Amino acid sequence: MKMITPSFALRRSISTLPHLCQRIKQTDNEIVQMFRLPSAKNEAPDLSFKTKVPKKNPSVRTLDERFISILKIFKWGPDAEKALEVLKLKVDQRLVREVLMIDVEINVKIQFFKWVGKRRNFEHDSTTYITLIHCLDEAGLVGEMWKTIQEMVRSTCVIGPAELSEIVRILGKAKMVNKALSIFYQIKSRKCKPTASTYNTIILMLMQEGHHEKVHELYNEMCNEGNCLPDTVTYSALISTFSKLGRHDSAIRLFEEMEENGLQPTSKIYTTLVEIYFKLGKTEKALGLVQEMKGKGCSLTVFTYTELIKGLGKDGRVEEAYGIFMNMLKEGSQPDIVLINNMINILCKAGRLENALKLFNEMKSWQCEPNVVTYNTVIKALFDAKAPISETSLWFEKMKADGVVPSSFTYSILIDGFCKTNRVEQALLLLEEMDEKGFPPCPAAYCSLINSLGKARRYEAASELFQELKENCGQSSARVYAVMIKLLGKCGHLSKALDLFNEMKELGCNPDVYAYNALMSGMVRAGMIDEAHSFLRTMEENGCAPDLNSHNIILNGLARTGGPKRAMEMLTKMKNSKIKPDVVSYNTVLGCLSRAGMFEEAAKLMKEMKARGFEYDLITYSSILEAVGKIDEDRNVTAF
Repeated sequence: MKMITPSFALRRSISTLPHLCQRIKQTDNEIVQMFRLPSAKNEAPDLSFKTKVPKKNPSVRTLDERFISILKIFKWGPDAEKALEVLKLKVDQRLVREVLMIDVEINVKIQFFKWVGKRRNFEHDSTTYITLIHCLDEAGLVGEMWKTIQEMVRSTCVIGPAELSEIVRILGKAKMVNKALSIFYQIKSRKCKPTASTYNTIILMLMQEGHHEKVHELYNEMCNEGNCLPDTVTYSALISTFSKLGRHDSAIRLFEEMEENGLQPTSKIYTTLVEIYFKLGKTEKALGLVQEMKGKGCSLTVFTYTELIKGLGKDGRVEEAYGIFMNMLKEGSQPDIVLINNMINILCKAGRLENALKLFNEMKSWQCEPNVVTYNTVIKALFDAKAPISETSLWFEKMKADGVVPSSFTYSILIDGFCKTNRVEQALLLLEEMDEKGFPPCPAAYCSLINSLGKARRYEAASELFQELKENCGQSSARVYAVMIKLLGKCGHLSKALDLFNEMKELGCNPDVYAYNALMSGMVRAGMIDEAHSFLRTMEENGCAPDLNSHNIILNGLARTGGPKRAMEMLTKMKNSKIKPDVVSYNTVLGCLSRAGMFEEAAKLMKEMKARGFEYDLITYSSILEAVGKIDEDRNVTAF
């Protein structure tokens, strides 16, 4: 039997498929005839197609469906050109917009757009350019889109403020901020004067992309235009920007300027100002602004309630915050998950766990499902309230059963909680579980474990965890270094602690106040008081501000080995500085005076403590009693 050659097989396959064979034999003329409009007398066979203009463009004039089919089958080329002729479609800007809006391949649209642009007596206008730019944007052809925008700017077509705004918006969405600014200034200088709306578009783009400093520059430029005054949208964007930059005074001034210009602030603007006043500690100002909102008929949104309740919570006015939340519910306002999480967090921190759990149980009635933040807040509160570990573990299991995936922070809370309740083995198992689930190493979790292992004198295990973290992350955080330095100082390995401190600096991990304090604490333990004291100055020179604990560490060293005089000198220096002594500072010096038998000075210091509102604690009394007992013993020995 003879083998069938490939060419024969190919011919046979075509010849056995009549509809394909017929397609090949069609001439250009037959294709055009196929799409001729039927006459009234002798209608052609029904060759209609069920192609429709996409639903997203309902206002588009429906093109002849036969022309759309030509484009889909034959793309753009001679056949489509002939179909235009035969169907007598007028090639104008309207037709171009309609063709660009139909559902065909993007390359067909590009070729058609270029072909039309070369026709005699035709010029693209801003509407055809913008339509193609939209198509290219939707197709993700950023390079071609940028070329089209540049071509549009170079052309003679008129570009108005609306088109300019749209170009800026599209480029901003594509993260092409510098190009958007470049186009803005090109068009502004040659083609049109921007309106407030145009400036607002570019200001909002800059805000969304984090170019906050440039926003103020645009605002000043806008004001200098003379005929382009800022409106509510402008002020809203600017106030929000200054708030994010921490330039609260500027935001407040803009708010006042807005009201002076007769513009009514929106709920969003009021909410931003409420947040700012709470950040500045001006609670009454914030509450006054909320009353102003109500007085002017400006509704409080869920965002306003969130900032209000959050601010009151931070100010310690928990009952007031809870009351506002309950009133909001009575008025029929619907809380969202962010507001509920904030309220639960405030109640948990205030030790009102029962109220917090009641809110948790009512969440579903407000169409809100607890998320990972909700569960994390409750689990942490249970640990803080010293609830039974079994109860905390049940909440963790409930979280997973409800389909809420634990986060790295969830594991960190659990590990820290287990460490604080001396369940280090359970904490280590959770660390392994974190690793199995693919979570990146969490410095906070390692910090808790290393600290607990150190307290249990399991120094080798703590050191192994520290090395593991460094290997997995390339380096550790400043806080983990601080814990390890403190541990080494406690177990008498000061040289290793110093090596770690220097290693931090070499790796570009700037030592923070905790790292400095840990090292100074180790030095004091080793009797290196002067070296520790000089480190306090080094710390300040390196731009790391010492805290109260830093001074208390040195004060403790001086009180134990430097004598009462040096301790009193440092206490006096602290009283005259920004960092004022606390009850620990006074007790440290009081103990030193007591051990030295300087009761008169000790009595004066106790009076001073009382005047400053420091109550005597057990440490103070034990210090005095210890010294009095020592003197009595000395007297008895002398008498004997």
